Amino acid sequence: MAEQIVKDRVVEALKVAARWPGADRVTLVTLATILAGTGADADGMRYFERLAADQPDQPLPLALAGFFRVRAGEDIPAGLAQLDDAASRDLGPAQYFRGLALAGLPPDAGRAAQAVQDLEFVLAVRDQFPRQMIRAVHHALSSAYAALGDEGNAAAAADRSGLAGVPAGTRLEFNGFWVNADEGFHFGTPRIVEPAPGVQVAQGYDFGDFAFVRTGDGAVAIDAGTAAHRVRSALADAGLSAEDVSHVIVTHAHFDHAGGLGGLLRPGTSLIAQAGFQDELERQRANFVPFQNFTGRGAGFGRGRPAEPVTVAVDQPISEPTSVSIGGTEFVLYPVTGGETDDALMAYLPASGVLFTGDVMMPYLGAPFFAEGSPEGLLESLRFITELKPRTLIQGHTVLTEVFTLDAVAGLLPALTQLRDDAVAGIARGLTLTALLDASFLPDVLREHPAAVAPFLVMRDHFVQRLYHQRTGYWDADGQGLEPVAPAARSAALDLLAGGRPEPFADAATALLAQGDHALALEIATAGLTRHPDTAALADLRQQALYRLMERHQLQDPFRFLIYAEMAGVELAPSA
Repeated sequence: MAEQIVKDRVVEALKVAARWPGADRVTLVTLATILAGTGADADGMRYFERLAADQPDQPLPLALAGFFRVRAGEDIPAGLAQLDDAASRDLGPAQYFRGLALAGLPPDAGRAAQAVQDLEFVLAVRDQFPRQMIRAVHHALSSAYAALGDEGNAAAAADRSGLAGVPAGTRLEFNGFWVNADEGFHFGTPRIVEPAPGVQVAQGYDFGDFAFVRTGDGAVAIDAGTAAHRVRSALADAGLSAEDVSHVIVTHAHFDHAGGLGGLLRPGTSLIAQAGFQDELERQRANFVPFQNFTGRGAGFGRGRPAEPVTVAVDQPISEPTSVSIGGTEFVLYPVTGGETDDALMAYLPASGVLFTGDVMMPYLGAPFFAEGSPEGLLESLRFITELKPRTLIQGHTVLTEVFTLDAVAGLLPALTQLRDDAVAGIARGLTLTALLDASFLPDVLREHPAAVAPFLVMRDHFVQRLYHQRTGYWDADGQGLEPVAPAARSAALDLLAGGRPEPFADAATALLAQGDHALALEIATAGLTRHPDTAALADLRQQALYRLMERHQLQDPFRFLIYAEMAGVELAPSA
């Protein structure tokens, strides 16, 4: 097989960081799930065998070495022995990976019984695991119960996995997302969590999370999601109604935080937002979100246009740090630039130490298809949070709350500052965007902040892209952009190379898929279909490329994931 053309920068960086002394467990598990989700079992086996040999006192590398050895089919008894050894020394991850490995083997009652025991244990302590790891447990339990002949529990586990609508052979078990055309994209299964007394956060009801803070004078809502009907659903599950909401604080004017205001605002409800909110809202309403999966149906604005747009009037615009007492509860409101929009507003509860950050740390630094976002605003917000020293961060999306923790912020600030300086220097030297990205900058300061490694790598390429596009023109140093060419014209030129036949497109796409160049395979298959639209082989190759790209981005890049899902026509149900 030919060597992969485009290297996976994140995987290579994770391999470096996972070898650092004191590497965070999240770094190792993130690397392992990416490799497992993309079928890179032989690569995973080689890497974690070496890591386990270098760190014989650590059970997690040993468990991962055994996990990948079993999946790769390389001396399965030896792999199972490694998993057993790791499980005897540690509780949690070792049982998780042993259960998945055993469930993936050909049916055997003894192995299946051990898999069920391991995986049911994981479910019993599921709060100790990231939510995106649980779907794989249900998926594996379905196989294990089936091997035991327990069809009832097998069917129930399959239903809880939410993967019934996923094409056979597609590895989408390492995420907690769910998505369909009506409801759009959700980061997790709907649930109400209480990070502090009187604070309820609605996760998974909509694209963005929102919260309700109980006060002596009703509830204060923080953000409003994408659609009014989803906000009302969360209100009901929280034991509230719109009539209980006295105030609404909006962290910024994006569709997924302000689109559902119609479900909260009523006569007498006070709306609090940053002073720039109204202008930003008008800009956002003029934008067109190009993919239905971002909003679903019934959104206040974005992909679809509502029949009757909600009229919004800000009752209390915030232009400087402001303390507001509502029903005996103090809210301190901080207007900041943030990483996404100019109208960012953070809300702090001094009594509980909870800080609602909105999307100031959104990895994309603004929607990728809009001219917005601020690397400097992101760094400013990180500095502010470091100085404020809150006890808990509640971000605008579930996965950000779980990954961009206070421990991560401490390392993100110096690491992203170094990344900014390195990228700006490269831009000044005339480096192209691809050259900057291929440098795969991994600052040594992250060695001292292992919790920041995974979030830094989630953010790194987007941060560099935003910097580059804000500091360069539409002609690049290597000549790109001089003569913009439409995709149809490029397809016509490639068709000349193909001799006007679909077979060379199919051969190239097949080879690219085999060597792991899934994005290039998608490009070639799409170009071939443009010229030869009735070619079934090309249509199938395009779908295969989309499935592989969904697999790769299921853990770290939900925006890419949801776009590829829409392009492929794939829907995922919630995972229990």
